[in-house]
Amino acid sequence: MKLVRSLVICCLCSVVFGFGALVPVCSAGPAVSRVKVTVVTDEADAVLAILAKRKTNQAIAESDWQRVFASEGYVRLKKRETAMRRSFEDADFKAFVLTDALAARAESLAETLTSWKSADVVRAANLALAYLPKRARLQAKIYPVIKPRENSFVFDLDSDPAIFLYLDPTMMKDKFENYLAHELHHVGYGTACPSTSTSEAIAQLPQNAQTVIKYIGAFGEGFAMLAAAGGPDVHPHATSDAANRARWDRDVANFDNDFRKVEKFFLEVLAGQLTEAQINETVSTFFGEQGAWYTVGWKMCVLIERTFGRRTLIDVMCDQRKLLATYNRAAARFNRRTRASLPLWSPSLLAALAKPTVRGTGERAKEERGKGKGERVTGEYPFPCSPLTVAATCFGRRQPL
Repeated sequence: MKLVRSLVICCLCSVVFGFGALVPVCSAGPAVSRVKVTVVTDEADAVLAILAKRKTNQAIAESDWQRVFASEGYVRLKKRETAMRRSFEDADFKAFVLTDALAARAESLAETLTSWKSADVVRAANLALAYLPKRARLQAKIYPVIKPRENSFVFDLDSDPAIFLYLDPTMMKDKFENYLAHELHHVGYGTACPSTSTSEAIAQLPQNAQTVIKYIGAFGEGFAMLAAAGGPDVHPHATSDAANRARWDRDVANFDNDFRKVEKFFLEVLAGQLTEAQINETVSTFFGEQGAWYTVGWKMCVLIERTFGRRTLIDVMCDQRKLLATYNRAAARFNRRTRASLPLWSPSLLAALAKPTVRGTGERAKEERGKGKGERVTGEYPFPCSPLTVAATCFGRRQPL
């Protein structure tokens, strides 16, 4: 049976979960939903049913295959692969499901899916919301899927946000919850940041400065790491194995060097010294497994939160013209207090990202200075994305596409 586990977190509202049902129990008064997340396991359930039949030498009927191909997870997975201009044929998927290699993993896959179904999705959503503006909304469908490519990604953010998670037996339930919180943070961020007024102000900057601000958005990976962990005092890989924690610690220890590499990249973009291909190549190296966008971004966010508080951190991440300057203020204060020598972003870089000054005292100037108060947000995702490459360049870098 298809499991659809839904949740709605609302004001004065609790939820009761069931198979294929959601019963909200609310107190009197209006309920304003901030979260609507659905975990859909129909594709994985259908594939596992076929593997179970194969194990017991039962005949696999055409109806078994149609259950797979008609499942919501499979239909949307196929749509995504087609959008990425990849071949994804039913006959090829059949061949994959019938491989001996997949049959050998059937038991571990079934155990993993059962574990993931019991994950605390509410907690993951709350972790994401704690590091988002109050206007942020989390709406997404989560698809644990069994498929040939061992990658995870997001899809269709504009109309029906989906997070596809490769069903990985090495990912325990607590790590699944951490991963989910990370990706939900990205989804929620896109509903709230930047504001219309911030987008309009950025649009008035020189094109090269706009490009730099776009790539500053990639530090959102570190922001999401902080949110998914639950705060600056929790190791970002608390739910990971020892090898991944050690790798993260080694990379964070290389903060100063990675910081300077990113700064060099930003300055070269400002100076117009890089081609589009060179920009894309450099950006990709900073993703890596969890490269500078993660580690440098995380350490900057931690320092800003510890120095100025979480609200300031959220504000500057939503207006990333302010991020580097705010980090500099926090780092300078930290350096004075501890006699450390954290690196600072160059003054020329900060100057290029400064908000244009509105001159004059007339009605026009007052109107310009007052823009943005109470405005709705654009819902744009500030990372270096395009509709077809969002999954490749913005999410799921832990595994290649």
